[in-house]
Amino acid sequence: MQIWGKFFGGVIGFMFGRFFGALLGIWLGHQFDKRMSGAGDAAARQMQFFNTTFAVMGHIAKASGRVTENDIRIASMLMDTLRLDSDARREAQQAFRDGKATDFDLEQHLRRFRALTLGRREVQQMFLEIQIQTALSDGELHPKELDILHTIARELGFSQQQLEALLKRWQAEFRFQQPSNNATSEHDAYHLLGLTPAASDQDVKRAYRKLMNEYHPDKLVAKGLPEEMMEIAKRKAQDIQAAYERVKLARGMR
Repeated sequence: MQIWGKFFGGVIGFMFGRFFGALLGIWLGHQFDKRMSGAGDAAARQMQFFNTTFAVMGHIAKASGRVTENDIRIASMLMDTLRLDSDARREAQQAFRDGKATDFDLEQHLRRFRALTLGRREVQQMFLEIQIQTALSDGELHPKELDILHTIARELGFSQQQLEALLKRWQAEFRFQQPSNNATSEHDAYHLLGLTPAASDQDVKRAYRKLMNEYHPDKLVAKGLPEEMMEIAKRKAQDIQAAYERVKLARGMR
């Protein structure tokens, strides 16, 4: 797999400030609030979601041999995004430490997580993306970190190709926000739409409509995501629109 080292630092910050990182934080915070006021099995499932997220982050952070300051920063940023109080932060920190243990059973935790989020594909993808940014937090992708990402993708039902596409898409979206020249912007616009320049005009239109439908704020809220994510979803839709307009311009499409 090609690694884009010089972009990783920017991608990490971008993801936390843009759609998926912020959306996951909002969703997790929403679930945490529900956990605090809920009871019984529902509260237990929410707690499991919360703990699994930070435990797997800890497991990835440890994979390269040592936990770096960047690894800790990423975990702390997510805790800040969730606005965790002192008790909840201690729980998250403990889960992170549990994930670093040599006897941590990654596959078992992932299977429980998949059962917990059955039918919630968008949530599973957000979980995968938060682990991707943990792996890339130091600007490098260690072979063991990559192995873990493949395990996460496999256990959650994502293919190797889908995992690689997520990495490429985030790199493209970051660069598209700060294009160095028109050629780069056009190239990244295609990747942001999940396409290549070989796509037909009909493929471009179809991909655009699919993405706009997928990230439509009203539809995401209807799937159970809180209304607080509306503005973030709108920003994502604007990125998709900008990429589509860039491709249309290059092709002379109407």
